[in-house]
Amino acid sequence: MRAALQPLLRFIATITASKHRIFVWMSAPTLPDHQLIAFARDDDYFFGVLHSRPHEVWARAQGTQVRERESGFRYTPTTCFETFPFPLPTPEQREAIAVAARELDELRGRWLNPPEWVREEVLEFPGTLRGPWARYISETDERGAGTVRYPRLVARDEAVALQLSKRTLTNLYNQRPTWLEHAHRKLDGAVCAAYGFDPSLPDDEILARLLALNLERAST
Repeated sequence: MRAALQPLLRFIATITASKHRIFVWMSAPTLPDHQLIAFARDDDYFFGVLHSRPHEVWARAQGTQVRERESGFRYTPTTCFETFPFPLPTPEQREAIAVAARELDELRGRWLNPPEWVREEVLEFPGTLRGPWARYISETDERGAGTVRYPRLVARDEAVALQLSKRTLTNLYNQRPTWLEHAHRKLDGAVCAAYGFDPSLPDDEILARLLALNLERAST
């Protein structure tokens, strides 16, 4: 997995067991541990399909329940991802999914770190081109050693820091505000269009169509 992630500027991750099936972008030097499932992809289209209702319906049906439904379910790559029938979109449909996915990610990012609440801070420390901070290194010498300049967002003051500590994706999805609901509906509509589904279909009908699509592809 490290070899697959190494050339990517970002990758997709989701937690193994969770109440909400949330996918996020991560980047080096972060390395996923055993509680995270990483996808070595950096395109918005792929992110969008994973975060769509068809994929969540499939994952909930193919994954394992932790306890009661409210406690969440376990995402198992072999059953939730490897068996999932991705759509076969036209170029226009693929771009529509990517646009909706970017919008969802940007909206969530602004909620997590409102621009008026944060400032950028650059950390500087020694590093080498062979280390995990390679993409942030400048002014290297003949040995490949140089200065790491790593930008990160920090709270503008202590009062804001307290507010930001409450802004987690779990809390956001527990609240599910209208703007988040609208962003997901836009993404779901784009993904369902690529499948030829009506986005208003109930979950059991979406699951039935995905199962039929899986069987159809397996028989060809």
